[in-house]
Amino acid sequence: MQLHQIKQIHKNKKAKIRGRGGKKGTYSGHGIKGQNARAGRRLKPIIRDILKRYPKLKGHRALNHSGLTVGINLNLIEKSYHKGETVNELTLIQKKVFDLPRDKDYELKILGKGAISKPLVFENCKYTKSALAKIKKAKGTIK
Repeated sequence: MQLHQIKQIHKNKKAKIRGRGGKKGTYSGHGIKGQNARAGRRLKPIIRDILKRYPKLKGHRALNHSGLTVGINLNLIEKSYHKGETVNELTLIQKKVFDLPRDKDYELKILGKGAISKPLVFENCKYTKSALAKIKKAKGTIK
């Protein structure tokens, strides 16, 4: 037996015609009168009304990112500072240790990666536990 010799046993089922009378009755499942019974009806999607109620926000760059933290590792501070110098936002910008955002409010956080051997003075910073331990071990001061 080959493909061209195979014949169909059953006839194809015809698809039901809806909306034109027939076995479903005169209304054909559309009910009596009204917008839903008319031909060419266009219903407004409900989701559009819901979306229009919400205020439109600007892009993510325009939002005020309050509480933005910038982290700096101890190994970068060790390379660029000498004994007894103060570490704060101004000195970091002047020494070009780290490119800090100038237009936004942020907090400086000292991270514990690397080692520090010089006693330095840290101002207006947050610290991780490991960084704080290393600063105290190097006899640094925190203001």
